[in-house]
Amino acid sequence: MSELTLTVMRLGFLAVLWLFVIVAVQVIRSDLFGTRVTQRGSRRDAGRPQQAARAAGPPPQRQQPSASRQRRGAPTKLVVSEGSLTGTTVALQGQTITLGRAHDSTIVLDDDYASSRHARIYPDRDGQWIVEDLGSTNGTYLDRTRLTTPTPIPLGAPIRIGKTVIELRK
Repeated sequence: MSELTLTVMRLGFLAVLWLFVIVAVQVIRSDLFGTRVTQRGSRRDAGRPQQAARAAGPPPQRQQPSASRQRRGAPTKLVVSEGSLTGTTVALQGQTITLGRAHDSTIVLDDDYASSRHARIYPDRDGQWIVEDLGSTNGTYLDRTRLTTPTPIPLGAPIRIGKTVIELRK
């Protein structure tokens, strides 16, 4: 083997070794300090409930009477009742709510037992809310039952993701 080939192999091995060290340091750093969690809705949403109520006023008047009867007992908010985000409330307006550690989730969970894309909550055609586990490692629980399929959420039933508990309320 020529001296040039041996030198190139040594430099390549050294580069791979340093890459391994850098990745290992990044993993240890993220384990020690965690991921950066952004708080959503603390300042921006302070004035929104009045605006949302004003904006939501006209559409229900235009709906058919049968649709308003179905929605009468329906939940209006999602409340975090346990965990680091206790007291956080998200208004249910027919959109899909994603839960997890990812920064683009609707509710960003700072929980060691939550996956980046852990679960989602969405309305079905009948106005009922459905919770679905998105293949998380530690699972999503509805009333102490681990979810394996998309499941309707009864009003007030606890949804547990790690140390975080979420409920649908009126």
